[in-house]
Amino acid sequence: MQPIQWFPGHMAAAIRDAARRLVGVDVVIEVRDARLPVTSANPALAALVGRRAHLVALAKEDLAEPRETSRWLADFKRQGLRALAVRAKDQGSVQRLGRLIAQAGAGRPNVRAMVLGIPNVGKSSVINGLLRRAAAKTEDRPGVTRDLRWFRVSPGLELMDTPGVLVPKIDTPEAQWRLALCGTVPLERFDAEAVIAAFAAWLAEHPGHEDEAPRDLSAFASARGCLQRGGLPDLDRAAQLYLRDFNQGRFGRFTLDPAP
Repeated sequence: MQPIQWFPGHMAAAIRDAARRLVGVDVVIEVRDARLPVTSANPALAALVGRRAHLVALAKEDLAEPRETSRWLADFKRQGLRALAVRAKDQGSVQRLGRLIAQAGAGRPNVRAMVLGIPNVGKSSVINGLLRRAAAKTEDRPGVTRDLRWFRVSPGLELMDTPGVLVPKIDTPEAQWRLALCGTVPLERFDAEAVIAAFAAWLAEHPGHEDEAPRDLSAFASARGCLQRGGLPDLDRAAQLYLRDFNQGRFGRFTLDPAP
């Protein structure tokens, strides 16, 4: 597949702004996609943390394989990283994150936390879950949050939402199709059919899923009624539906980064 590169100007500015705003921040919450615990990390963001308390929140945990998520959390613990899986619409998991933030704040009366991550991993959804209201902008596409905003979660906790920032260069083909499949890159920036073909090849090498996604895009197009004149499959429209269905969990739960 063709290389995917997407690093608009606002992302470079966002890194600079985040670095400036870190003065006075007590805790950094790095949100990653639970399906991509490593691929969805941005080393440039991790480098900003410094000596501050660092939490990793694996968002969209309801789309990832539970056993693999447990393995990843155990591995993060071995690395000395505080991490937990979060489903933004599940108040139980969100409140566990809130307690972990308070613990990381080391007893400060007012904890200020910054939420970082690549585009569309669920940062704003996590903030809305903690706020119990829709305050931060959320959409199922990358690049929605453009500004840095503070939110008062409770008398003792403030959170800053930040724009999603990808790395300037996505180094490997595996990382490219995985990030594209999981919605962190705008649809117009990649060949959706090539991404789905790469995922189908991955599926062939990783049997054992209870609900495996369709491997043949033409068959998927016919099944979903994505047909052109003459009954030919409309692969472009089918590919967009396929990506949407994948990210809504209609094919089952997948973890694309294998746990150690």
